Amino acid sequence: MPAGSEATGSGELSLSGLLQRLHSLARAYVALIVVDARHAVHQVVELLCVAIVATVLGVTAWLALVVAVAGWLLQGGAAWPTVLACAALLNVAAAAAAAWWLWRQLRNPPLAATLRQIEGEMPGGEAQ
Repeated sequence: MPAGSEATGSGELSLSGLLQRLHSLARAYVALIVVDARHAVHQVVELLCVAIVATVLGVTAWLALVVAVAGWLLQGGAAWPTVLACAALLNVAAAAAAAWWLWRQLRNPPLAATLRQIEGEMPGGEAQ
């Protein structure tokens, strides 16, 4: 045994060793949490960057589609006001579809079951 690690009858050294091990374990857990949090932040940043790039590409594709429809209408002999009105209607229809989808998503908010449990409501909406 190394010097100073002998147990005495009072139990003081074993308690001291236990406290040192507990402190070491706590430091290891804190280090693990910090590394895990940094990794999670890095992943969120990557996801946001990819989402931004995908959004830009989606908007570009949508605009190209609207321009293609406008070009097709112009080639067919339609007047500019008619072409612009059709492009506007196409955008309004897409916005309405997105709004309808969003409305359906918002009818069931996140954690709805948990909120009902906290508020004491049954799934049908009646109170317990």
